[in-house]
Amino acid sequence: MIPRILIASDTTGAQTKGLAAKLRRRGAAVATAPLAAIGFDTESLSGLSIPTFGGTLPDAVLVRSVAAGSFEAITRRLGVLHALNRLSVPVWNSAQAIERCVDKSMTTFLLRNAGVPTPSTFAVEGLETAQAVAARELERTPLVLKPLFGAQGRGIRLIRTLSDLPVEEEVDGVYYLQHYIPRAGPPFHDFRVFVCAGKAVAMMSRRGEGWITNVFQGGVPERIEGHDETELERLAIAATAAVGADFAGVDIVAAEDGALFVLEVNSMPAWSGLQSVAAVNIADIIAEALLASLAARSQPDEAARPYRLAAPANS
Repeated sequence: MIPRILIASDTTGAQTKGLAAKLRRRGAAVATAPLAAIGFDTESLSGLSIPTFGGTLPDAVLVRSVAAGSFEAITRRLGVLHALNRLSVPVWNSAQAIERCVDKSMTTFLLRNAGVPTPSTFAVEGLETAQAVAARELERTPLVLKPLFGAQGRGIRLIRTLSDLPVEEEVDGVYYLQHYIPRAGPPFHDFRVFVCAGKAVAMMSRRGEGWITNVFQGGVPERIEGHDETELERLAIAATAAVGADFAGVDIVAAEDGALFVLEVNSMPAWSGLQSVAAVNIADIIAEALLASLAARSQPDEAARPYRLAAPANS
């Protein structure tokens, strides 16, 4: 059986093309389509309309991106991923994992609940409530304000006084506030660890003249020196498991005293910066792990099925 893999992506950039090439090299048939192109269709056998593989369901879906859109559009696209899961199509990463990682407040809740060290965090609605939190916490440390839904270091600001808090319109009324972790600098450093199928497969240090070190904000990828890679691996694997992701980019920062804290878990991570210093090909690692997971769960008659329905709950 030739595994049919759908890469859900809104772009055909180098990373998406690299994934497709590595999958094809391992014998898979690959198609790429944005989630926006997949519709719900109750007239079809599966209940979905997918413009690939002759309209039949893929054997697995690899999610590279979910494009920005209205609340309704994003809800519908994630609904497609939930439906695929209901149809027993493996989805890397699942809609649930993506939802958990996109919502930073849920990420930090799950990390703390799993015993993974993460900075003290408060997510509240309304400027008055945010001011009350800040008035209390600023006596201990500056705060980092992040967009609840955001990536690549955009929209992050340091809060040192109550007057630094923006008006509600700038943050859609939601204030995600996190204790700032003091660290040596400049230059400043943090870490990105890439986890796939329960293993830490690559990691880097990011160096920046400012305290925001994301590569998209000018951070420079470097090989890690002078830090305990074993502990970085342990934390990254635990963080990925906490959100239920098959693969993830985990951001970790070291405080001045050496203590490590997980800042974020990215369920749709980019890896161009990491690849520049990694000893392995990350796209190849993902392709190998996905196909291995399919092989482990495959059944002889699956290729002939035009659709697959999951068993009802509690059956």
